Amino acid sequence: MIRIALFRITANCFRVLVSMTILCLAMSGLLGASAQAQGADASEKSASDPVASLLSTYQLAAGDVISIRVFGEDDLSREKVRLTDAGTIPYPVLGEVKALGLTIGEIERSITNGLSGRYLVNPRVSVTVEEYRPFYINGMVERPGGYPFQPGLTVLKASSLAGGFKERASFSKITIIRESNPKAGPQKATINTPVNPGDTIFIEESFF
Repeated sequence: MIRIALFRITANCFRVLVSMTILCLAMSGLLGASAQAQGADASEKSASDPVASLLSTYQLAAGDVISIRVFGEDDLSREKVRLTDAGTIPYPVLGEVKALGLTIGEIERSITNGLSGRYLVNPRVSVTVEEYRPFYINGMVERPGGYPFQPGLTVLKASSLAGGFKERASFSKITIIRESNPKAGPQKATINTPVNPGDTIFIEESFF
């Protein structure tokens, strides 16, 4: 009888152990799936937000206007500073700070590193783009010229800023020169082609 009782107790303990193991594995799977779902949601949110996506990769150049804020240090904060033709910004105690080709995150780290140690113990620096450098649109639009860039801009939206297409504008003869790769020359574009800061668009005339 004692052996039978011990056997039953052992069997019950084994069943409980198996059940707990299965429950732990299930919870682990649910947590992993939840983490993957949250990661996917974050990626989708970032991809659907053109401003966030642009700022993470946007490289500063002459004509951009930025603001630099140092938490708790008004004397070291600067509002709406335009990059010089050389792509630099005048900044107190650090002199001319190179910003050409840097992203927002990189210029934040550059200023933080420059202030750390000699001037501040733990500086907290925030940089924001106040105005993007312009793009240019020429040819068969009502008001050719340069216009402030906006995130999510396409050739169609760019033409709207320039007063719209003229009656003889050709939708099949649109070219764009990328500021990031000017040596490539004019590239064929459509009304849905994305436009970046500094790009130059040309709309040709239709003869039919």
